[in-house]
Amino acid sequence: MGPLWSTDRQWALLAPVLVALVLSTLIGLEREIGKKSAGLRTHALVGVGSAVFMLVSKYGFDDFLDNPHVSLDPSRVAAQIVSGIGFLGGGLIFIRSDAVRGLTTAATIWVTAAIGMACGAGLPILAAAGTVGFFLATRGLSRLAVFVATHRREPPMLRLSYDDGQGVLRAVLVACTSRGWAVEEIVVEQETFSDDGHRSTAVTLYLDGRGDLADLTAELSEVAGVRSAVAGRAGQVDS
Repeated sequence: MGPLWSTDRQWALLAPVLVALVLSTLIGLEREIGKKSAGLRTHALVGVGSAVFMLVSKYGFDDFLDNPHVSLDPSRVAAQIVSGIGFLGGGLIFIRSDAVRGLTTAATIWVTAAIGMACGAGLPILAAAGTVGFFLATRGLSRLAVFVATHRREPPMLRLSYDDGQGVLRAVLVACTSRGWAVEEIVVEQETFSDDGHRSTAVTLYLDGRGDLADLTAELSEVAGVRSAVAGRAGQVDS
């Protein structure tokens, strides 16, 4: 295709932009209904913008290709879309109360950019398939995730209260290892001081293994400095 400036051939480039607008709007509607931080307008803009950038990458430099001293790589603009969308997606991710939020919305922005790029590249079937894949992932897989979470076996956990400063926790870890348990995570729940100035600590140990949890609890109850030991599954041990 030759230079497009002031020619009717530019009108043919509007079709992929319109397809990108429709598909990205569908994705934006799903996000808007879910009241996500990035909604209808954001996704529509990302889809349309990606399509326009792809079209510029493909056809915007045709008038330079006849120059033997000019060498162009039409994929460079497309590559910059992938890099640039990462900054937009990164701004949607934040941490609140030790929980990461916005990962799915950031991934949606990323997918929308890919769909817009497919439209601009002249691959509408691929773009439509990507949109269908998005709805399968957000609507279909969410129900599967709920099913898995409902039937998932919670990991074993052990809540201990012990006198601090006496090497109790080290002895507890040794006992867990010797009985076939690996300590995946230790969460300090509470630290208190008695009237005589001694400090006691309550921790929760998240375990992984196939040992006998009852025997482990009984052994830990006998460790010097351990005030209490309660075992169970996550969500079943009272705090």
